[in-house]
Amino acid sequence: MATVALHQLTKRFKGAPTPAVDSLELEVADGEFMVFVGPSGCGKTTSLRMLAGLDGVDGGTIHIDDRDVTREAPSRRDVAMVFQNYVLYPHLTARENIGFHLMIAKMPRAEIARRVQEAAELLDLTDVLDRRPGLLSGGQRQRVAMGRAIVRRPSVLLMDEPLSNLDAKLRVGTRVRIAELQRRLETTTVYVTHDQVEAMTMGDRVAVMKDGVLQQCDTPLRLYDRPANEFVASFIGSPQMTLVPAAVEGERAVSGPLRVPLTAGQRARLTGADVTLGLRPSALSLADDGDVAASLDMVEDLGSHGFAYCTAELGGGPVTLVVRSDRRLDSASGRPVRLRVDPAALHVFDAATGLRVDAG
Repeated sequence: MATVALHQLTKRFKGAPTPAVDSLELEVADGEFMVFVGPSGCGKTTSLRMLAGLDGVDGGTIHIDDRDVTREAPSRRDVAMVFQNYVLYPHLTARENIGFHLMIAKMPRAEIARRVQEAAELLDLTDVLDRRPGLLSGGQRQRVAMGRAIVRRPSVLLMDEPLSNLDAKLRVGTRVRIAELQRRLETTTVYVTHDQVEAMTMGDRVAVMKDGVLQQCDTPLRLYDRPANEFVASFIGSPQMTLVPAAVEGERAVSGPLRVPLTAGQRARLTGADVTLGLRPSALSLADDGDVAASLDMVEDLGSHGFAYCTAELGGGPVTLVVRSDRRLDSASGRPVRLRVDPAALHVFDAATGLRVDAG
C-alpha cells in the first residue's frame, strides 16, 4: 500500500490549444479507492497514464509515498494497470495469463502457483483457469486481466475504464466485485470512468474533471449534496440536475413563479444580480396546489419509483423539470400538472462565475 501525491501535474500535447491536464493537485490516501470521472477528453486517462509512467510530464511532480517518481520508468514505480481492453495472450490459459509477469520476473514456480490460485479464488476464476481467453466471457476476461495486476501486489493499482466493454448487467455485477476486492486487499487504487454512477457507487472519493482541470474532489454524497459549481451539479446525479436562470430581487431569487429566499450570506457572496437555481428530481413533487404550472411530457416508470419529465416556463423560456415520484403516474402526455418546490432542497450558484453560493 502507498500514498500518492500529484502536485501541479501538467500535460500538454503538441498542437493542442490548452493543456490536456492543467496543474492537477491531488492526494490519494493509503488504501483509498479514488475515482476520476468526467466527460471524454477531460484529462482523466491522461492523468492516470502520467501516474503509471506511460505518458511524460510537462510540469509538476508525482510522489508515491515519499519517493519522487516523476521521471522514473514505469517498471520502477511499483504500480500495476488494468486497461479498458483485456490485452490477454490468446495462446495462454487464464492461469498462465495471470502469472505471466511473475514468470518473467523469474519468481519460484511454487510461489507463482500460490499467488495465481489466491487471485483466482478472490475473482471467482478457479473453474476457468485452464481455459484460453477465447473460451471466456467478457467479464471473465476482464477478471483475468485484474488477476494479472493484483498478483504482482503493487503499491498502487490503476484501472482505466475496465468495465466499458461489458454489457449493462455484467457491468453492475463486476463493479460490485471490484469494490469488494479493493476493500479486502486494501490496495491504493485509482480508477478512471466516464460513468458517474460507477464513480458514485465505487469510490471513497471522486475527482470530477473538466477540460483538464479538477473541478471538485470529495466523497460521493458531498458531491451530490454540495456540488462546488454548475458543472459538477449537472454532471453528478441521474437524472441530472436542472439549472434555471433567476434574478435577485431584494432578498429572493425570482424565476417565473419561483420565489426562493436568499440568506444574507448568500447575497454577500454574489458577484452580480443573477443566480442559477439547481433543482434535482427530489426537490420537486406533483401537487394540486403547487406553485409551478407545467405540462407532462413523459413518464419513466422504473417499478419501485418513476420520473415525470415536465415542461414549465421558468427563466424566460421553457425548461424541462424532472420529478421523482414513488407512486405510479398517469403517463398521458401533454396533460397539465402543478409542481411543488422544496426551497430547502434547491442549490444556488452565482450566474457570473458558476460557483456555488453557500448560505454560511
